[in-house]
Amino acid sequence: MTASGAVVDAGAGAGQDASGYDEETCASMGYTPVDQLVGNGITPGDIRKLQEAGITTVAGVAYTPRRQLAMIKGISEAKADKLLVEASKHTMLGFTTATMYQAQREELICITTGSKQLDTLLAGGIETGAVTEIFGEFRTGKSQICHTLAVTCQLPIEMGGGEGKCLYIDTEGTFRPVRLLAVAERYGLNGQEVLDNVAYARAYNAEHQLSLLTQAASMMASSRFSLLVVDSATALYRTDFQGRGELAERQVHLAKFLRQLQRLADEFGVAVVITNQVVSQVDGMTNQVDPKKPIGGNIIAHASTTRLSLKKGRGEQRICKIFDSPMLPESDAVFAILPEGIGDPKDEPAPASS
Repeated sequence: MTASGAVVDAGAGAGQDASGYDEETCASMGYTPVDQLVGNGITPGDIRKLQEAGITTVAGVAYTPRRQLAMIKGISEAKADKLLVEASKHTMLGFTTATMYQAQREELICITTGSKQLDTLLAGGIETGAVTEIFGEFRTGKSQICHTLAVTCQLPIEMGGGEGKCLYIDTEGTFRPVRLLAVAERYGLNGQEVLDNVAYARAYNAEHQLSLLTQAASMMASSRFSLLVVDSATALYRTDFQGRGELAERQVHLAKFLRQLQRLADEFGVAVVITNQVVSQVDGMTNQVDPKKPIGGNIIAHASTTRLSLKKGRGEQRICKIFDSPMLPESDAVFAILPEGIGDPKDEPAPASS
């Protein structure tokens, strides 16, 4: 952490290979690098094959199905069995008490959205170790929230940050670094350092979007990240898969992508934020108050830990509603899109007396 408060790279750069582990750093982050499995018939060559497939932690090996491990080039079924046996020795895969699980959850932090009202609605901010979905029409503030979080995730924990970098996957070409500079100035951070701490990638199709998560896993194993943004998670699926004939294939691919996001949240404890588009319902149910619904169906609904619905308000004001959450009550809050990022609505001046 620099004097200005922004996180600087203490290890590998964004493009560094996953083999450059700092074991002490990884241990302090709560995960074990996969190269710790070397021995008992597991060779450095096996580890390189796992890393090339995007499996960079011992937990990542333990979470991977045997069939999927055996599909990695150079990994036999027997070697897959051996890898799972060794990984299970270092990973909790059985039952634990609710007391112990609660203690683990108390270690999770929340990243501020920049709005006190929105943070209050979310019981502190965006939860780490979970997937948060933000959906709504255009101009409701989805991308603006993502831009603000890309900066606030770098703040010290005592300021509502995550003391980590941000990985930002852009599928619609809406990422604008100038917005990050405005948010950085608001928090008194060095703008250049803030931009250096955001690893950006533009995804051009659904396959490319999925492959970027393999790179993300390697980068997270080499340096500290606290946030992964995908804006938006579903846009490319609407163009790459067309018609009902490809619906099943689209949903399977989308489920695989979402599952990989959850694994990154589980392995590295990062906050995962995805945005989603909405469509008008065409089933004749016109008597509904809001006929628009998020796309992706039950696949994305079940994959998201918390779902937030955004609507337009007056002027720069926007309304966020808890659409679904395992712990947050259904409620809403008003926030604003300001030049310096997401914040609370400014008090409107009282009308002049006659």
